[in-house]
Amino acid sequence: MSVNAVEPVNVAVIFYSATGNVTKLARHIAESAEKAGAQVRLLRAAELAPQEAIDSNPAWAQNVEAIADIPVATPDDILWADAVLMGSPTRYGNIAAQLKQFIDTLGPLWFQGLLADKVYSGFTATSGKHGGNESTLLALYNSFHHFGGIVVAPGYAGEALFANASPYGAAHFGDGEIDELVLKGATAQTERVVATAAALKAGRASAIG
Repeated sequence: MSVNAVEPVNVAVIFYSATGNVTKLARHIAESAEKAGAQVRLLRAAELAPQEAIDSNPAWAQNVEAIADIPVATPDDILWADAVLMGSPTRYGNIAAQLKQFIDTLGPLWFQGLLADKVYSGFTATSGKHGGNESTLLALYNSFHHFGGIVVAPGYAGEALFANASPYGAAHFGDGEIDELVLKGATAQTERVVATAAALKAGRASAIG
C-alpha cells in the first residue's frame, strides 16, 4: 500500500509564545505541514501570566492580541494527531511554564498509553545565541520519550537541515526577523515529520488490511 493510499496525516502544531517569535515559527510550520499534504491544527497553550505582567511588555501584549483567534490546545487534539510539533521560548534553558502546564494535563492519556507511537518534534526561540535553545529542545524531548513517542528531530538529513546546523529542531535567536535559513530548516523539519508519520500510518493500515 502506498503512502498516498491512506487518509492524510493529522498534524497538531502546539506552541506557547510571549513576544511573537515562536508564533511566527508555529505559523510557518503549520503552513509547511499543509503544503506537505497534512491536515493541520494550529493551537496555543493557555496563557498563565497575570495581565499586569503582559501589559508591562508591549510586544507581549501585542502577541496575546494577535493570537487570540487561535484555539487553545486540549488533550483531544493530541488524540486526533498522528504527529505533534511543539514550540516554546526558552525559560532558563527549559520550556515555558505555559507549555509545561499543557503537557502536564496529558497525564491521563499517558497512563492509558494513548500518547505512544505518535511522531513528535520541537522548535524554539530565545533572545541570545547561546541562551538555551538546544537545552530547551532536549528538555521537551524528555517528555516525548516518556510518552513513548517517536521523536523525529531534523538531524542533518538534507541540504537545508545541514545548512541550518541544528540537529535538534528549528531555533531562532534575537529580536529581529527570523532568518530565512531558519525558516527553510523549519520547513524541511516539518516535511520530515509529515513524511515519517505518513509512512507509519500507511504501514499500520497495510498491516491491518
